[in-house]
Amino acid sequence: MSLDIVGDDLKVELPTGESVRFAHLDYAASAPCVAAAAQAVGELLPRYGSVHRGTGVRSSASTIAYELARDVVAEFVGAGPEHEVIFTRNTTDALNLLARALPEGTVTIVFDGEHHANLLPWPNQLRLPAPGSPAEALESLEEALERTGNPALVTVTGASNVTGELWPITEIAALAHRYGARLAVDAAQLAPHRPVGLADADYLAFSGHKLYAPFGAGVLAGRSDWLDAAEPYLRGGGASAAVGDHPGDLEWATGPARHEGGTPNLLGAVAIAAVCAALITADRDALHAEEQRLLKRLRDGLPDTVREVSLFGPDHPRVGIVSIAVDDPAGTAQRLARDHGIGVRAGQFCAHPLVRRLTGDATGSCATTPGLLRISFGLGSTDDDIDRVLAALRSY
Repeated sequence: MSLDIVGDDLKVELPTGESVRFAHLDYAASAPCVAAAAQAVGELLPRYGSVHRGTGVRSSASTIAYELARDVVAEFVGAGPEHEVIFTRNTTDALNLLARALPEGTVTIVFDGEHHANLLPWPNQLRLPAPGSPAEALESLEEALERTGNPALVTVTGASNVTGELWPITEIAALAHRYGARLAVDAAQLAPHRPVGLADADYLAFSGHKLYAPFGAGVLAGRSDWLDAAEPYLRGGGASAAVGDHPGDLEWATGPARHEGGTPNLLGAVAIAAVCAALITADRDALHAEEQRLLKRLRDGLPDTVREVSLFGPDHPRVGIVSIAVDDPAGTAQRLARDHGIGVRAGQFCAHPLVRRLTGDATGSCATTPGLLRISFGLGSTDDDIDRVLAALRSY
């Protein structure tokens, strides 16, 4: 029950006058809320107050809830004493925070197939072409590491937001660590579908709104030393331990508080933790098997008039994300919504270099590239959702 979708019975009216259940197939943009997140927020609201800033019952209850949420997320990602869990706004915010915390002179190695959140924030960037296979990724990464000194950070997605393909995180981590570099993983698309952890990565970032907790919070989890040594991400209350009478006469907080300046998003943190707790106790193997069954149903049923795109090849493991090339992605998405009650996504998905490569428009511009049509799903998705989008695509 805790992983049931809130609003699963949402109905929309078609031009024919018929009302149908809305088929939400745009999970990769924002997943719907699950009952665990909504219930946790609803239970806290009567006791909602300031975090770390009061002695009354509301403040005390809110502070306990906030720090308990941090503990739950720490368990979800396998954080140890050497790690910190910092609540942010989303994955983009988390990765920008980490980018600002890098020691001076750190070289960042990134593939150009990344979501812009993991492509644009990094300083001293060594950008590699998106590889055509996991082996090619490891080969080009090793070549880059051989000519890069330390400190260095490799940053890579866990699962592509365009193709859904899983990147070889364990192998990339081993390679990076062999050369003394650290690894950051953009787990925005991975965390909702597969277990994630700090066993391989040095840093993980993910968003609540993709993890069925759409209350405006995200997470950066990872090694403490760089974070504790960095200037605060947001200068203000909470980040400051002591402030004197003159500029520069101050002491910054250590630990997560150093980068959580201002009043934190308590409800967002509690919502994320509730979903993490539900997933910790869920049968992840069964959830994975169901998702893969739906993924096969979708891919097997795609009409000949469309082409599924992939980076590593059609047989490479992936999560519930499929992007296809059609003549008019934006128009097709609009017709699916208007005529069939189906929500998908059309465009370049904040991954412009990768989409241009996958569409064969490597020399085009963002303005001229038509983009792709993306179908994505997860908890609560059904055979009917898949069959409806397949039937609609065949009708065009």
